[in-house]
Amino acid sequence: MAKKTTKKESMEFDIKSHVLVPEHIKLNSKEKKELLEKYHINLLELPKISMKDPALKNIDVSVGDVIKIIRKSSTAGKSVFYRAVINT
Repeated sequence: MAKKTTKKESMEFDIKSHVLVPEHIKLNSKEKKELLEKYHINLLELPKISMKDPALKNIDVSVGDVIKIIRKSSTAGKSVFYRAVINT
C-alpha cells in the first residue's frame, strides 16, 4: 500500500540540493580536536551556526559540534569554513 503524504510533506524542498547551498559536514571528535589544536583556538572562538539552520536539517548535530562548510570558489576552486553549532 502506498504511503499517504500530507500537503506539507509534498511541498517540502531538499535545500541541500540547491545550487547555492554549500556542502555541510559534521566533524567527528578527532577531527574537531585536530582543528582546534591546529589553529590554537577553542570552540567559542569559531563562528557560529544555529542548530535550526535549514542546511543542517538531515545532519544529526548537537550543541558544541563543529560543521565543515565547503563552498565552490571561482578563484580558489573551493573554500573551507568551520562553524560551531549553537542552540538558537
